[in-house]
Amino acid sequence: MKNILKIFISGMLVAGLFNACQEFEEDFLEAPAKSSIADNVIFSNPDLAQGAVDGIIEIIAHTNSYRGRHIPFYGFNTDTEWNYNSSSEGNSTGELMIYDTKPNNGQMDRSNSSWNEIYIGIERANKCIEGIRTFGTTEPDTELGRLYGVALTYRALFYGDLLKTWGDVPARFEPIDSETLYLEKSDRDIIYKQIIADLAEAATLVPWPNESDATTSVERINKAFVKGLRARLALTASGYQQYPGDGVRRSLDPELSVARMYRIALDECRSIINSGTVNLEPTFETVWRNLNEEDITAGGESLWEMPFADGRGRVNFSFAVRHRSVDQHTGQARGGIAGPLPNVFYDFDEADTRRDITCIPYEWGTADATGFSQQTLVGLNRWYFGKYRYEWMNRYVTSSNDDGINKMYMRYAEILLMAAEAANELEGPAAAAPYLKEIRRRAFNEADHAEKVDNYVNALSSKEAMFNAIVNEHKYEFTGEMERKLALIRWNLLGANLAEAKQKMSDLLNRTGDYADVPTTLYYRYQDDNETLDIYGLNRGETTDPGAEYSAQDWTNLPEEEINSLFKEGVDPDTRQFWPIWQVFIDGSNGKLVNDYGY
Repeated sequence: MKNILKIFISGMLVAGLFNACQEFEEDFLEAPAKSSIADNVIFSNPDLAQGAVDGIIEIIAHTNSYRGRHIPFYGFNTDTEWNYNSSSEGNSTGELMIYDTKPNNGQMDRSNSSWNEIYIGIERANKCIEGIRTFGTTEPDTELGRLYGVALTYRALFYGDLLKTWGDVPARFEPIDSETLYLEKSDRDIIYKQIIADLAEAATLVPWPNESDATTSVERINKAFVKGLRARLALTASGYQQYPGDGVRRSLDPELSVARMYRIALDECRSIINSGTVNLEPTFETVWRNLNEEDITAGGESLWEMPFADGRGRVNFSFAVRHRSVDQHTGQARGGIAGPLPNVFYDFDEADTRRDITCIPYEWGTADATGFSQQTLVGLNRWYFGKYRYEWMNRYVTSSNDDGINKMYMRYAEILLMAAEAANELEGPAAAAPYLKEIRRRAFNEADHAEKVDNYVNALSSKEAMFNAIVNEHKYEFTGEMERKLALIRWNLLGANLAEAKQKMSDLLNRTGDYADVPTTLYYRYQDDNETLDIYGLNRGETTDPGAEYSAQDWTNLPEEEINSLFKEGVDPDTRQFWPIWQVFIDGSNGKLVNDYGY
């Protein structure tokens, strides 16, 4: 059973334990409430300090924060994923996806949007960090020391999300006072160095999964996640990204060099791997059934999940296979705001077990008078992420707005791929091979291992070949998790791969090039349960009519205007890698904040 957000949803009870949030008339942040208990009492008492630290991430459940804006909207569009609002001309949601975002965006230009909420979380973290340092202890093997490590981790997580979304942002590592009410943006390199150092300290304080009662749930911070987050941030800090006035480049700071940062990433990933405290689930399907079934037991593949209570959070509400009406599987007619690009299914190896979990060609149609619904084919232009399914949940969702499924923030497969990438860069393809093989060994049935795992990986004899294979593997492993955009940016592949994706979809539409043998007709019937589709014609070469018991459906609907909506015509995505700071915060910054990156 999930439990963390049950503490949070009691509202500001935990936040009110300390002077956690700042709210200014300018709507820059949220204002301070009077502390009901003195800081010296809170932060010297592990139980009270636990409530304060839990309150740091209460902000994720706010409607215009992660819950209803940042999780549903950040991470699109990529060479594997697109949001179905993209083709709506003049749509404020769509412009977030097509690299045409305006500072006054109708969805995000609000005083309580995720920019504001994340800074509230950072202010709360700063208060906890200062309080435990001043009135408690930061020593290892103490409960207050663990909570101090958790607070450092939450702050690093929030800054990582700010940096990947907006580039340079104000650096706030101390509680706000009258002198720091208004701040200009800081060089992102300063922030990266601080949070990478903070996570190194946090890793000495936080236990491994299941090493203590505090780390038995993936809703609690553990050492494997801290180290994994540090590895991710190190790769990002040394990666390519857009800089104001300089275009796309790597950091010029020698402390953030590829050699230094990749070494940190490799060391942290190997530490996690060698710990034996986490592992891949036996099948790819198990990963996603566990998420939908709300199994939060630590020690498997999930390293940390952003926790939501049953009546809060919009992961399935946004990304699940679409349900057109209330039916036997859900009381919430939602899901399906985004999906994999139509070509992605056909880019998979047909033997790859990840394909049919990642790419779903049907939705659940309108229920009959009894509330019974069937799977229904839509069209070549509409695929859904099969990683998120109401029909896999153990609960029947009754809320009209929320589903309560956690956001899986990091899993062990990413540790393996980051290890492969860093090992390839520093030590060569032979050092990377075991990590890539482990990922692919899970993806293919044992009978295919000789060809699809060993022969495939062993043939990657150059650093370039191994890197390209890792980029492709990331696509097959993580489509639908909205991690791709950040990876493409740091690899300097965002613009090139988006352009290539448009061409791939055009080739699929016209059945040319790599997609010449994709069938143009699907055949379907229903299985004995009368709700599950049996589909013929999805695989290449399946063109023979299977018989009268099957119905036929055209499989060519992929309008060119939708293909072209992957990113706005005339815009280079590499000049719009980040969102602009929203106008409400520019106006309330006393002239300190400005937008760069072409906005």
